[in-house]
Amino acid sequence: MPTKSLHDTHHITYETLLAGNQKFIEKSLALDPEYFEKLANGQNPPVLWIGCADSRVPANQITNTQPGEIFVHRNIANMVIHTDMNMLSVLDYAVNVLQVRHVIVTGHYGCGGVIAAMSNKEYGLIDNWLRHIKDVYRIHAEELTAIEDEQKRVDRLVELNVVENVYNLCKTSIVQNAWAKGQSLSVHGWVYSIKTGIITDMKVSTQDNEKMEKVFRFQQ
Repeated sequence: MPTKSLHDTHHITYETLLAGNQKFIEKSLALDPEYFEKLANGQNPPVLWIGCADSRVPANQITNTQPGEIFVHRNIANMVIHTDMNMLSVLDYAVNVLQVRHVIVTGHYGCGGVIAAMSNKEYGLIDNWLRHIKDVYRIHAEELTAIEDEQKRVDRLVELNVVENVYNLCKTSIVQNAWAKGQSLSVHGWVYSIKTGIITDMKVSTQDNEKMEKVFRFQQ
């Protein structure tokens, strides 16, 4: 009898999702009868995760954390765009209300948004979003065009997209004002491999704006 593939989602229906919710409740209460009571008392996550909306990159599962431990914002290609009020509202709440200690921009290899941005195809409304990734390519065009292997070029743009969005995060008034107040806040950039499950630290972590060009720094 053939077994279902890990990626065979044809059996997922509206009804199976609701049935899955019941199984989740049963398993959670079996482990801890007060599980939901504890969650309902509030959240105090130390981390804000800005990740890709890709269904294969769930923050809690790949970091082995529980509900309540990571505050999550996801969009296509894990972008930090200064006109995105959704992202800014999440960031403001996480930093100023929840007082998170870490903000992590997490991209992933094989990102569809990055791949689409590298093409010359027109996709529709999303083209306006992808243009920000194309700008990352423009900034690093010399390095990227020198990479002959297409897959390696895509992988490198995924990494550079994370790095640039970490910088974008640091440029926000929300993060800079937190630093100015002496708030303990670190910003990081990671890339996740769907093929291996491994997270790579891009080594761009910072706790202040000293690494930024002077023109982007707020006067303290």
